[in-house]
Amino acid sequence: VFNAKTAELLSHHQVEINQKFPKEGWVEQDPKEILNSVYECVEKTCEKMKQLNINISNIKAIGVTNQRETTVVWDKTTGEPLYNAIVWLDLRTQSTVERLLKRIPGKNKAFSKFKTGLPLSTYFSAVKLRWLLDNVEEIKKAVDDGRALFGTIDSWLIWSLTGGKNGGIHCTDVTNASRTMLFNIHSLEWDPELCQFFDIPMEILPKVRSSSEIYGLMVCFLKSGALTGVPISGCLGDQHAALVGQMCFQDGQAKNTYGTGCFLLCNTGQKSVFSEHGLLTTIAYKLGRDKPVCYALEGSVAIAGAVVRWLRDNLGIAKSSEEVEKLAAAVGTSYGVYFVPAFSGLYAPYWEPSARGIICGLTQFTNKNHIAFAALEAVCFQTREILDAMNKDCGIPLSQLQVDGGMTNNKILMQLQADILCIPVVKPSMPETTALGAAMAAGAAEGVGVWSLNPGDLTAVTCERFEPQINPEESDVRYARWKKAVQKSMGWETSEAPSNGKPK
Repeated sequence: VFNAKTAELLSHHQVEINQKFPKEGWVEQDPKEILNSVYECVEKTCEKMKQLNINISNIKAIGVTNQRETTVVWDKTTGEPLYNAIVWLDLRTQSTVERLLKRIPGKNKAFSKFKTGLPLSTYFSAVKLRWLLDNVEEIKKAVDDGRALFGTIDSWLIWSLTGGKNGGIHCTDVTNASRTMLFNIHSLEWDPELCQFFDIPMEILPKVRSSSEIYGLMVCFLKSGALTGVPISGCLGDQHAALVGQMCFQDGQAKNTYGTGCFLLCNTGQKSVFSEHGLLTTIAYKLGRDKPVCYALEGSVAIAGAVVRWLRDNLGIAKSSEEVEKLAAAVGTSYGVYFVPAFSGLYAPYWEPSARGIICGLTQFTNKNHIAFAALEAVCFQTREILDAMNKDCGIPLSQLQVDGGMTNNKILMQLQADILCIPVVKPSMPETTALGAAMAAGAAEGVGVWSLNPGDLTAVTCERFEPQINPEESDVRYARWKKAVQKSMGWETSEAPSNGKPK
């Protein structure tokens, strides 16, 4: 909850959501658990507000922000999900992608680039939805019976929060729609040809709206009845919300969010720029029904915070992410160890699904501290690869990088990032930029009007700056060795091996 005049964070609550890995390369979440986590956060935040003597009737609008691309299909008559949510990182659709590629002349992955801004990849919702239609009987049947609705997480939440099976609103916003591979980012409509190509029935798709308008009113299922009747009036995919929360409203302003993955977005204004260097073109935001649509170039890295989680949960070399930072701090160098965390293949700028994670440069001297350091360095090297691509596409090198997200609390990581990029890294002292962006969109909506997005009214945020501390030559040597390691991680998986479940 934010103060609309000062953008100050008043109260918050968070819950970690369980990831399920039913098979190698599969990543799922329970849509009911996601919804319940929202209820829990609303309840707990409202309780905290009362303790602070702030009346919750002062809450004028609700914004939604979500992990993009994650795909849910549910039954509109029962309100129940028909399968777990398939998370953006999931790789089960590799065989689906290969099958679809065979139908494209010259197997051109970029066949829909000028319509969608995206390459054909396991990452986007259309192929996940195609997999569900091909493999889940219950979903096939629900589609045939006209009971199925598809959505990314924002759609599932808004539908559930505005009444669910009793009149819930089935919608999404332009930013989330632009990540499905079914949406034309110029006409701002679902594309009939692409729906036909993926063989997806258009009637299951949500209505596409702007990122800032009243979608519906909160129908509360909470014990306390908190927030009943409050408009839900902001909706942005998480990376787009962070761009808004970082106030990157001018051409050429960019931010990098360090979450599970890492996402660098650069605002290109009202013109869509198509990358020659493996970046995506995406809708940045459309802040109102009659407002212009703005575009962004995006570089996506699949594994950032997830590598720290992996060191914690899979290798057990640390009990917490703070401990990973301490291990790295204890050595201050990776001693020539390089870690390429291509657990889900490589995203930008390579789009190489056959890559797998590797740790190389190991000697008898290497210990867990060096591996922890190499893992943090990997996040920074991946960001540099994207920034290099962005500088080539935009022609104007960034003079500083604005950062946000959970991992930015790690001071070692932030200093490393400045050293590897050779430019200052600037971090707002309030880390919840993504939530702030959703709040701004909600508060600025027509009919709510409690938040002004005029440049003159935006509060300057206090920031912490990390200046580069090593010479650029040393940085370049390390970066060149990283690139050598990336080459070694490629071409690891071949599609012949039926590693992901049943052979097609």
